[in-house]
Amino acid sequence: MASRLDDGAGVLPAPAEKAAAVRRMFGAIAPRYDLLNHLLSLNRDKRWRRRAVDVLMQGAPADGTYLDACAGTLDLGQELARRPSFRGRVLATDFTPEMLVRGRAKAEGIPMFPAAGDTLSLPLRDASVDGATVGFGVRNLADLDAGLRELVRVLRPGAKLVILEFTTPAWQPFRGIYLFYFRHVLPRIGRMISSHGTAYSYLPASVLEFPEPPELAERMRTAGLRDVTWETRTGGIVAIHSGVRA
Repeated sequence: MASRLDDGAGVLPAPAEKAAAVRRMFGAIAPRYDLLNHLLSLNRDKRWRRRAVDVLMQGAPADGTYLDACAGTLDLGQELARRPSFRGRVLATDFTPEMLVRGRAKAEGIPMFPAAGDTLSLPLRDASVDGATVGFGVRNLADLDAGLRELVRVLRPGAKLVILEFTTPAWQPFRGIYLFYFRHVLPRIGRMISSHGTAYSYLPASVLEFPEPPELAERMRTAGLRDVTWETRTGGIVAIHSGVRA
């Protein structure tokens, strides 16, 4: 499936090839991943993660066991595990070993435990965690609905899933300015710094084909979550969805 980028850069992998292609891509860009996250978001990504953890922990036990799926280089799990009030543990899984290796220093001295694991087949028992997060990861799953069901499976009844994901702003003129940056500026900066030809063209292409917040919310409900809500941040650049296991 060709990307919707105006300049034609980047090609989204076919569904059957997506998992392998995404794993290779993130393995290749792991050395520059954190730098580019902060640079391309103008450092707003830190604020988004803080807010996602705030949403997760509203009414949740401070001494619980939490999952950070698609954990990447562990920024979101670290945000939770380093909170002064947190007394539990964070299980951080990702199916790209290179990403976990790049982030392993962030787990030192805090109750965070990285492990290789595919979100479509998590190495956890049913109803075994008190909450779960996914930061910028569900968009990359080969099967979004199967991934949502798997995340719900490991939640205890009443536990919360929080998804932080990119979306596109709805209001003009910000939408036009943002889409120009997203389609043309971001891929060029990403290619220059990461030395990867397509990864930062894949990013906007995958965001533009991903379900908008109302559709993602409905798919979360179908997967077994109730009380699903979402909020947008930074003018609609990202959305934070949350839902509770029935």
